Amino acid sequence: MTITHTPLLHNKVTLITGASSGIGAASARVFAREGATVVLAARREERLVALVEELRAAGAEAAYVVADVTRPDDAARAVDTAVERYGRLDAAFNNAGIGGDRTPLHLMDDDVYDAIMDTNVRGVWNCLRHEIRAMLANKNTGGTIVNNSSVAGLVAIPAAAPYIAAKHAVVGLTRAAADEYAKQGIRVNAVAPGTTRSEITADWFERNPGLEEMVNGMTPQGRTAAPEEIAEAAAWLLSDRSPFLTGVVVPVDGGFVNQ
Repeated sequence: MTITHTPLLHNKVTLITGASSGIGAASARVFAREGATVVLAARREERLVALVEELRAAGAEAAYVVADVTRPDDAARAVDTAVERYGRLDAAFNNAGIGGDRTPLHLMDDDVYDAIMDTNVRGVWNCLRHEIRAMLANKNTGGTIVNNSSVAGLVAIPAAAPYIAAKHAVVGLTRAAADEYAKQGIRVNAVAPGTTRSEITADWFERNPGLEEMVNGMTPQGRTAAPEEIAEAAAWLLSDRSPFLTGVVVPVDGGFVNQ
Protein backbone atom coordinates (compact mmCIF):
# COMPACT_ATOMS: atom_id res chain seq x y z
CA MET A 1 0.00 0.00 0.00
CA THR A 2 1.26 3.43 -0.95
CA ILE A 3 0.57 6.24 1.52
CA THR A 4 0.68 9.75 0.21
CA HIS A 5 0.37 13.02 2.11
CA THR A 6 -0.94 16.33 0.92
CA PRO A 7 1.69 19.02 1.46
CA LEU A 8 1.31 20.75 4.84
CA LEU A 9 0.26 24.12 3.41
CA HIS A 10 -1.44 23.01 0.23
CA ASN A 11 -3.36 25.90 -1.35
CA LYS A 12 -2.89 28.21 1.65
CA VAL A 13 -2.26 31.88 0.89
CA THR A 14 0.44 32.68 3.43
CA LEU A 15 2.06 35.97 4.41
CA ILE A 16 5.61 35.99 5.78
CA THR A 17 7.11 39.12 7.31
CA GLY A 18 10.84 39.65 7.65
CA ALA A 19 11.07 37.45 4.58
CA SER A 20 14.24 38.80 2.99
CA SER A 21 16.74 36.81 5.07
CA GLY A 22 17.28 34.31 7.86
CA ILE A 23 14.27 32.47 9.22
CA GLY A 24 11.94 34.47 6.97
CA ALA A 25 13.68 33.51 3.72
CA ALA A 26 14.00 29.90 4.88
CA SER A 27 10.28 29.90 5.67
CA ALA A 28 9.47 31.16 2.18
CA ARG A 29 11.28 28.17 0.72
CA VAL A 30 9.85 25.64 3.16
CA PHE A 31 6.28 26.94 2.92
CA ALA A 32 6.41 27.04 -0.89
CA ARG A 33 7.72 23.47 -0.95
CA GLU A 34 4.78 22.53 1.30
CA GLY A 35 2.31 23.90 -1.25
CA ALA A 36 1.68 27.44 0.02
CA THR A 37 1.13 30.49 -2.11
CA VAL A 38 3.54 32.87 -0.41
CA VAL A 39 3.44 36.65 -0.08
CA LEU A 40 6.75 37.96 1.18
CA ALA A 41 7.06 41.22 3.10
CA ALA A 42 10.27 42.98 4.12
CA ARG A 43 12.10 46.27 3.68
CA ARG A 44 14.83 45.16 1.25
CA GLU A 45 13.27 44.97 -2.19
CA GLU A 46 16.27 43.59 -4.07
CA ARG A 47 16.34 40.53 -1.81
CA LEU A 48 12.61 40.01 -2.13
CA VAL A 49 12.82 40.17 -5.93
CA ALA A 50 15.59 37.57 -6.00
CA LEU A 51 13.74 35.25 -3.63
CA VAL A 52 10.45 35.50 -5.52
CA GLU A 53 12.26 34.72 -8.78
CA GLU A 54 13.88 31.69 -7.14
CA LEU A 55 10.55 30.41 -5.85
CA ARG A 56 8.78 30.92 -9.16
CA ALA A 57 11.57 29.12 -10.99
CA ALA A 58 10.91 26.15 -8.69
CA GLY A 59 7.22 26.20 -9.62
CA ALA A 60 5.80 28.06 -6.63
CA GLU A 61 3.29 30.89 -6.64
CA ALA A 62 4.94 33.87 -4.97
CA ALA A 63 4.65 37.63 -4.69
CA TYR A 64 6.24 40.32 -2.57
CA VAL A 65 5.49 43.68 -1.00
CA VAL A 66 8.02 46.13 0.40
CA ALA A 67 6.86 46.88 3.93
CA ASP A 68 8.13 48.04 7.31
CA VAL A 69 5.98 46.33 9.94
CA THR A 70 6.56 49.15 12.42
CA ARG A 71 4.28 51.26 10.22
CA PRO A 72 0.59 50.37 10.52
CA ASP A 73 -0.13 51.35 6.92
CA ASP A 74 2.64 49.07 5.66
CA ALA A 75 1.32 46.14 7.68
CA ALA A 76 -2.15 46.77 6.26
CA ARG A 77 -0.74 46.98 2.73
CA ALA A 78 1.04 43.64 3.12
CA VAL A 79 -2.20 41.94 4.11
CA ASP A 80 -4.18 43.76 1.44
CA THR A 81 -1.67 42.66 -1.21
CA ALA A 82 -2.35 39.02 -0.37
CA VAL A 83 -6.12 39.48 -0.39
CA GLU A 84 -6.24 41.57 -3.55
CA ARG A 85 -3.91 39.27 -5.48
CA TYR A 86 -5.13 35.88 -4.28
CA GLY A 87 -8.60 36.55 -2.87
CA ARG A 88 -7.93 35.77 0.79
CA LEU A 89 -5.37 35.30 3.54
CA ASP A 90 -5.25 31.84 5.12
CA ALA A 91 -2.06 31.94 7.16
CA ALA A 92 0.60 34.34 8.39
CA PHE A 93 4.03 34.04 9.96
CA ASN A 94 4.93 37.22 11.85
CA ASN A 95 8.66 36.77 11.77
CA ALA A 96 10.14 40.28 11.42
CA GLY A 97 12.40 41.20 14.31
CA ILE A 98 15.69 42.73 15.39
CA GLY A 99 18.19 41.95 18.13
CA GLY A 100 20.23 44.22 20.35
CA ASP A 101 23.53 44.71 22.12
CA ARG A 102 24.25 43.14 25.50
CA THR A 103 24.69 46.60 26.97
CA PRO A 104 23.80 46.63 30.68
CA LEU A 105 20.26 47.88 31.19
CA HIS A 106 21.30 50.97 33.17
CA LEU A 107 23.63 52.04 30.34
CA MET A 108 21.27 51.42 27.44
CA ASP A 109 20.04 54.34 25.37
CA ASP A 110 16.33 55.00 24.89
CA ASP A 111 16.62 54.73 21.12
CA VAL A 112 17.81 51.11 21.40
CA TYR A 113 14.82 50.25 23.56
CA ASP A 114 12.47 52.03 21.17
CA ALA A 115 13.84 50.31 18.07
CA ILE A 116 13.61 46.83 19.60
CA MET A 117 10.12 47.32 20.98
CA ASP A 118 8.84 48.97 17.79
CA THR A 119 9.88 46.11 15.53
CA ASN A 120 9.46 43.12 17.82
CA VAL A 121 6.23 44.12 19.58
CA ARG A 122 4.50 46.90 17.66
CA GLY A 123 5.36 45.11 14.41
CA VAL A 124 3.55 41.96 15.57
CA TRP A 125 0.68 44.07 16.90
CA ASN A 126 0.31 45.90 13.59
CA CYS A 127 0.31 42.68 11.60
CA LEU A 128 -2.04 40.78 13.91
CA ARG A 129 -4.71 43.48 13.66
CA HIS A 130 -4.84 43.40 9.87
CA GLU A 131 -4.31 39.64 9.48
CA ILE A 132 -7.18 38.89 11.85
CA ARG A 133 -9.40 41.37 10.04
CA ALA A 134 -8.73 39.55 6.76
CA MET A 135 -9.20 36.09 8.29
CA LEU A 136 -12.53 37.03 9.83
CA ALA A 137 -13.74 37.51 6.26
CA ASN A 138 -12.92 33.88 5.41
CA LYS A 139 -16.33 32.27 5.72
CA ASN A 140 -16.16 29.07 7.80
CA THR A 141 -12.39 28.67 7.34
CA GLY A 142 -10.83 31.23 9.67
CA GLY A 143 -7.06 31.17 9.52
CA THR A 144 -3.82 30.44 11.32
CA ILE A 145 -1.12 32.77 12.60
CA VAL A 146 2.32 32.02 14.02
CA ASN A 147 4.32 34.71 15.78
CA ASN A 148 8.08 34.42 16.10
CA SER A 149 9.05 34.86 19.73
CA SER A 150 12.27 33.37 21.16
CA VAL A 151 13.53 31.36 24.08
CA ALA A 152 14.11 34.91 25.37
CA GLY A 153 10.32 35.12 25.56
CA LEU A 154 10.29 32.25 28.05
CA VAL A 155 13.43 32.72 30.13
CA ALA A 156 16.17 35.31 30.53
CA ILE A 157 19.19 34.70 28.30
CA PRO A 158 22.41 36.65 27.65
CA ALA A 159 20.68 39.27 25.51
CA ALA A 160 19.59 42.89 25.68
CA ALA A 161 16.93 43.46 28.35
CA PRO A 162 14.52 45.15 25.88
CA TYR A 163 14.84 42.13 23.57
CA ILE A 164 13.85 39.80 26.39
CA ALA A 165 10.95 42.08 27.33
CA ALA A 166 9.81 42.31 23.71
CA LYS A 167 9.83 38.58 23.15
CA HIS A 168 7.87 38.03 26.38
CA ALA A 169 5.35 40.54 25.03
CA VAL A 170 5.02 38.54 21.80
CA VAL A 171 4.04 35.53 23.91
CA GLY A 172 1.40 37.66 25.65
CA LEU A 173 -0.01 38.94 22.36
CA THR A 174 -0.12 35.38 21.03
CA ARG A 175 -2.08 34.06 23.99
CA ALA A 176 -4.44 37.03 24.08
CA ALA A 177 -5.29 36.80 20.38
CA ALA A 178 -5.67 33.02 20.56
CA ASP A 179 -8.18 33.32 23.37
CA GLU A 180 -10.10 36.16 21.76
CA TYR A 181 -10.55 34.62 18.31
CA ALA A 182 -10.69 30.87 18.95
CA LYS A 183 -14.45 30.68 18.49
CA GLN A 184 -14.12 32.46 15.13
CA GLY A 185 -11.84 29.75 13.79
CA ILE A 186 -8.56 31.66 14.02
CA ARG A 187 -5.66 29.88 15.69
CA VAL A 188 -2.68 31.88 16.97
CA ASN A 189 0.50 30.20 18.18
CA ALA A 190 4.17 31.07 18.50
CA VAL A 191 7.52 29.49 17.95
CA ALA A 192 10.34 30.20 20.39
CA PRO A 193 13.59 29.58 18.56
CA GLY A 194 16.84 28.99 20.32
CA THR A 195 20.01 30.41 18.84
CA THR A 196 19.55 30.24 15.07
CA ARG A 197 21.96 31.06 12.25
CA SER A 198 20.99 34.44 10.79
CA GLU A 199 22.37 37.90 10.10
CA ILE A 200 21.25 38.97 13.58
CA THR A 201 23.06 36.16 15.38
CA ALA A 202 26.16 36.46 13.18
CA ASP A 203 26.39 40.14 14.14
CA TRP A 204 25.64 39.31 17.79
CA PHE A 205 28.44 36.75 17.93
CA GLU A 206 30.90 39.02 16.12
CA ARG A 207 30.35 41.81 18.64
CA ASN A 208 30.51 39.45 21.62
CA PRO A 209 33.54 37.13 21.35
CA GLY A 210 33.02 33.78 23.02
CA LEU A 211 29.24 34.16 23.14
CA GLU A 212 28.51 31.49 20.52
CA GLU A 213 30.50 28.88 22.43
CA MET A 214 28.80 29.89 25.67
CA VAL A 215 25.28 29.67 24.19
CA ASN A 216 25.97 26.35 22.48
CA GLY A 217 27.32 25.05 25.77
CA MET A 218 23.99 25.92 27.40
CA THR A 219 22.05 23.98 24.73
CA PRO A 220 21.70 20.20 25.23
CA GLN A 221 22.12 19.54 21.50
CA GLY A 222 25.24 21.70 21.63
CA ARG A 223 24.69 23.64 18.42
CA THR A 224 23.02 26.53 16.67
CA ALA A 225 19.82 25.81 14.70
CA ALA A 226 19.50 26.14 10.95
CA PRO A 227 16.77 28.62 9.94
CA GLU A 228 14.96 25.83 8.09
CA GLU A 229 14.44 24.00 11.37
CA ILE A 230 12.42 26.92 12.72
CA ALA A 231 10.52 27.19 9.44
CA GLU A 232 9.49 23.53 9.60
CA ALA A 233 7.96 24.03 13.04
CA ALA A 234 6.13 27.15 11.91
CA ALA A 235 4.79 25.33 8.84
CA TRP A 236 3.30 22.58 11.01
CA LEU A 237 1.66 25.08 13.36
CA LEU A 238 0.17 26.92 10.37
CA SER A 239 -1.13 23.72 8.83
CA ASP A 240 -4.36 21.80 9.31
CA ARG A 241 -2.39 19.05 11.06
CA SER A 242 -2.35 21.01 14.32
CA PRO A 243 -6.08 21.82 14.53
CA PHE A 244 -6.47 21.72 18.33
CA LEU A 245 -3.45 23.87 19.12
CA THR A 246 -3.94 27.52 19.83
CA GLY A 247 -2.26 29.87 22.28
CA VAL A 248 0.78 27.63 22.60
CA VAL A 249 4.44 28.56 22.41
CA VAL A 250 6.60 25.84 20.89
CA PRO A 251 10.30 25.99 21.84
CA VAL A 252 12.53 25.06 18.89
CA ASP A 253 15.69 25.27 20.88
CA GLY A 254 17.60 21.99 21.08
CA GLY A 255 16.29 21.43 24.61
CA PHE A 256 17.46 24.75 26.07
CA VAL A 257 14.36 25.70 28.09
CA ASN A 258 13.69 22.16 29.30
CA GLN A 259 16.93 21.80 31.26
